[in-house]
Amino acid sequence: MTSGGVAMSPDYSPALVLNADFRPLSYYPLSLWSWQEAVKAVFLGRVSVVSEYDRYIRSPTFEMRLPSVISLKDYVTQSRRPAFTRFNVFLRDGFECQYCGDDFPTHELTFDHVIPRSRGGRTTWENVVTACGDCNLIKGNQMPRSCGMIPLQTPMQPTTYELQENGRRFPPNFLHESWRDFLYWDAELEQE
Repeated sequence: MTSGGVAMSPDYSPALVLNADFRPLSYYPLSLWSWQEAVKAVFLGRVSVVSEYDRYIRSPTFEMRLPSVISLKDYVTQSRRPAFTRFNVFLRDGFECQYCGDDFPTHELTFDHVIPRSRGGRTTWENVVTACGDCNLIKGNQMPRSCGMIPLQTPMQPTTYELQENGRRFPPNFLHESWRDFLYWDAELEQE
């Protein structure tokens, strides 16, 4: 496989996976399948090919363009209640420390119990917020009002839809041109 004289591996050809309503299964992380998963799903009749790369896979008796966008044939209902995970807490809070308001990469974030566990606080959506390491150390096991560190947003359980909307604010570094019609990033549209 070549592109402009340079050998291209099909490994760089993920397929964007859309639900049967032509919306991505997930924005963050973006719902992508490897080319192998996409081709297998095509052969099993589980997906429809919406768009293709200009790359092929070949065998002695078969040739196929690699799918760049596929849609599920059966609609997958999204859970209304997202899993309570560290990553989903960060996504709910926009990867922003809820005390100082600064944005941080995931590896520099932690989560803080607004009401400390040592004071009866529980590990729930309503009591956990994203915090940077410095703010988490400063707050320690103090109550928010006593240390003057009140979260910027009241913590609450998000819906799956709300997490998806938050995820749209963080487009990945690579977006293939065939994906753009199905992704609605918060970007300014070109004027004609």
